[in-house]
Amino acid sequence: MKLSHHSPHLFFRAASVIGVVAFLFGAMSPAHADGGPFVSQTRMRLTVVQWIQSKGQYERWDALGGEYTVSDEGAVLLPFLGSLPVVNRDSASVTGEIARRLQEKIGLVQPPAVTIEILDYPPIYVVGDVTTPGEYKFRLGLTVLQSLAMSGGPFREKSQSQTQSIRFAGELREIDHSILRSAAKLSRLEAEMEGAKEITFDNAPGVDQQYVAGIDNEERVIFQARANALDRQSKALTELRDLLTTEIATLTEKLAGADDNIKSVEDQLSSVKGLVEKGLALSSRQLDLERLLTTYRSDKLDLVTAVMRGRQAISETTRNLEGLSDTRRSEVASEAQSERANLDQLKMKREMTQRLLVDDLATGGGAKNRGEELPLTFTVSRRSEGQIKQFEASETTTLVPGDVVRVVQHHISDASSEAASDFSSDPETLANRSNQ
Repeated sequence: MKLSHHSPHLFFRAASVIGVVAFLFGAMSPAHADGGPFVSQTRMRLTVVQWIQSKGQYERWDALGGEYTVSDEGAVLLPFLGSLPVVNRDSASVTGEIARRLQEKIGLVQPPAVTIEILDYPPIYVVGDVTTPGEYKFRLGLTVLQSLAMSGGPFREKSQSQTQSIRFAGELREIDHSILRSAAKLSRLEAEMEGAKEITFDNAPGVDQQYVAGIDNEERVIFQARANALDRQSKALTELRDLLTTEIATLTEKLAGADDNIKSVEDQLSSVKGLVEKGLALSSRQLDLERLLTTYRSDKLDLVTAVMRGRQAISETTRNLEGLSDTRRSEVASEAQSERANLDQLKMKREMTQRLLVDDLATGGGAKNRGEELPLTFTVSRRSEGQIKQFEASETTTLVPGDVVRVVQHHISDASSEAASDFSSDPETLANRSNQ
């Protein structure tokens, strides 16, 4: 079988057409396929494609296509075409009008292919006696019952009361643990102030012994670590004082040697001066001895200064050593005072939380005896032609974008109290109803 020279060209043209057709069908979203009407604040994507006969392929008009949002007036502002009303119209009529306007405005032989993809509808709102009121995403076919499920179902006061009781119980348990930690820390601080070797813990009976044992072990580790740190500081200061004392003793010996050297040079200088005056010795010998004497005296002054500095350092070290225990005791006493205040606050907080828990349990028990719940009632608020209209709805009522669903949960006890209030507040009504 022979192939003509036109076969490759026809093949590529057919492939191009198939690709564009697939693109056009792919641009159709599920919302568009359902034929949902346009409403205000609807986000959509517009795609315009034209067949170019000379090129044998489709081209997309990116200048006109893109994402658009329906205005509050119900129109879309398009390039070249201006404002286009779309509210309460389906996709087919909108795309047909866009194609027709483009054909007339540009003078095309065939109208371009126009597709619209709905990206997002305005949300709905669920308020009233629901667990989580708020804003929710809309989808076509959404019913009132489905919106109720999206908002967590009817509000349950009993569940909220139980949740609050659980929260109070958790807070109370946390406060009890904090009190145990604070009491153990206070026992350790008191042992440090008294200089004791061990900590005596005052643990109340009936508490979690395993948890208490863990806290006590932690405080013992801290107690031992702080005691070791104090011993190391005291030992370091003692060793420093001993070292300074040894250095001063060495300097004192050097001072004695310096005095001997100075005395020897002074004697030699006195003899040389007499010989120089008699012409029996050179004056340079006298000058050397004088310089040597000056050097010895300067060295002696340095040694005296070093001894004074050493004695000052010994005094400062002794003062730090003697005040080490007092400083630590003062710090521990301040920390213990702060911890006692914290413990008192924790005990007050525990008492308050315990009272709240008891009151909540009491009111929660009364909530269990509430009247039997009546069926839910639904009211839908919908914007139509610039006005907001309200109407009673059922569970199967279909919603539109932007609807506000109000859920109301009535109780038999509420209805009875309202009726009793009506009778008691209006004697004439009571008489009329009795006659009837």
